[in-house]
Amino acid sequence: MDTALTRLVGVRHPVVQTGMGWVAGPRLVSAVANAGALGVLGSATMTVDGLREAVREVKSRTDAPFGVNLRADAGDAGDRVRIIVDEGVRVASFALAPSRELIAELKEAGVVVIPSVGARRHAEKVAAWGADAVVVQGGEGGGHTGEVATTVLLPQVVDAVDVPVVAAGGFFDGRGLVAALAYGAAGVAMGTRFLLTRDSTVPDPVKARYLAATVRDVTVTRAVDGLPHRMLRTDLVDSLERASRTRRLLHAIRRAAAFRTLSGLSWPGMVRDGLALKHGKELSWSQVLLAANTPMLLKSAMVDGRTDLGVMASGQVAGVIDDLPSCADLVDRIMKEAETVRERLTASR
Repeated sequence: MDTALTRLVGVRHPVVQTGMGWVAGPRLVSAVANAGALGVLGSATMTVDGLREAVREVKSRTDAPFGVNLRADAGDAGDRVRIIVDEGVRVASFALAPSRELIAELKEAGVVVIPSVGARRHAEKVAAWGADAVVVQGGEGGGHTGEVATTVLLPQVVDAVDVPVVAAGGFFDGRGLVAALAYGAAGVAMGTRFLLTRDSTVPDPVKARYLAATVRDVTVTRAVDGLPHRMLRTDLVDSLERASRTRRLLHAIRRAAAFRTLSGLSWPGMVRDGLALKHGKELSWSQVLLAANTPMLLKSAMVDGRTDLGVMASGQVAGVIDDLPSCADLVDRIMKEAETVRERLTASR
C-alpha cells in the first residue's frame, strides 16, 4: 500500500511499531522491519553504548529501514543523535518535541524526523521547524497520554499541517488502518498490538495478563509519576493510588536508585530529566522524583515478569486483543483486512 509514509521512510506497509521502553528491542524491531513495516527501537531505557549495540544488532538481522525513538530533553540526547547519524539509521522519532536545531541537525544528515504529539499546536510547531512527519496519539494510546480521542484529534492535526500524519491510539487491525486513511492519515502506529506478538520479548505471564484484560481493565492514573498514564489496572496501581505521598516517595527513591545504577545516569542527570517533565506542568517535587521511578516499575513487568511489582503500560486495545501472532503474520493480516475493507467500500458505492 503506497502512502506518503511508505514513500518517506521506504517501507512496504503504512504501519509503525512504536518505540516502547523495555519492549522495543532488536528482536521485535527487526521482526517488524522484515514484515515490511517500520520498527522503532525504544532507546530511553538503554544506555548510550547499549543503544549502539542495539542498532547494530537490528542491522545484522535486517536490511530494511528502521528507526530509533529518543527523548529530546535527555541530557545525552546529542550522543544518541550521533549514533543515529553514524550508524545510518533511517528514522528518528521523539516522545517529546525536539528543538528546531536538533531537527535541522538530523535532517542535514539525511535522517527522517518524526516527533510524536498529543495536540494540534504541538504538531504545528514541529512541522514549522522542519519535522518530516508527525505521529499523533489520541487518549486511547498506552503510556503517557492525553484526554482527546484519536477520532477527534487526528482530523484536527491532518487539517493543520502539510506533512504526513501517522495516527496512534486505538489501532490494532486493518479496519482501523482504513479508518485512519479516511481521516487523511498516511498510516497508523501501534504499541500494544506489537507488544502482544510472539516476537516481543515481554515474558509470557505478562502477555497473558494483557490478553485476559477487558477494556474496563485499562485505566488512566496519575499515581505512578504525577502525569496521566494509561496502563492495566493491577493491585499495585490500586495500592499506589491509596498510598500516602510519603510512602509513594520512599518507594520511588528506591526504584530510582536502581534505575540510576542500571542506566548509568547520575543523580543530577535524573533530576534534570525529572525537571524536564516538570516543565510546563503542575508537578510537585515529590512527583518529579516519582517520575524517575517509572522506568524501573515498567522494567519489573516488561523484563522481569513481576506483574505484582511493576506497571504495565497499555492502550485500550488490550481489551480487544486475544492472540499472539508473529509480526509477519500480524502485518500481513492487517494489510489483507485493509484491502478487503477498501474493496467492500468501493463495491457498495
